[in-house]
Amino acid sequence: MEKELVIRKCKSCGAIVNVLEDCNCKCGITCCEQPMEKLIPNSVDAAFEKHVPTYEKVEDEICVKVNHVMEEEHYIEWICLVTENRQCMVKFKPGESAEAKFPYIPKSIIYSYCNKHGLWKTEVN
Repeated sequence: MEKELVIRKCKSCGAIVNVLEDCNCKCGITCCEQPMEKLIPNSVDAAFEKHVPTYEKVEDEICVKVNHVMEEEHYIEWICLVTENRQCMVKFKPGESAEAKFPYIPKSIIYSYCNKHGLWKTEVN
């Protein structure tokens, strides 16, 4: 597995799929009888500083935060730490803080997902 998190979303029903190994043939991954869209991190025209996860190293952990509203109609759904052999995900509900703790793993990637503005990422130094 690579460090890239591959997320696909259905344009019709909004279903989201975490792809462990992406389809490389012409058929693609489908939902509602149409190909699912691959989400590209940091590609939506929205406030970068309110979507990209930030972190602080504290001993052997990182404390991750996303400076984002957590309202019923607009919130961070999850934060995920990805390495070459691990995915650690924390899910959130409206009203909760978009904060999580993960082990400190240099060169890992932290992703966050906003229900309105899609996928965002940052690399751990």
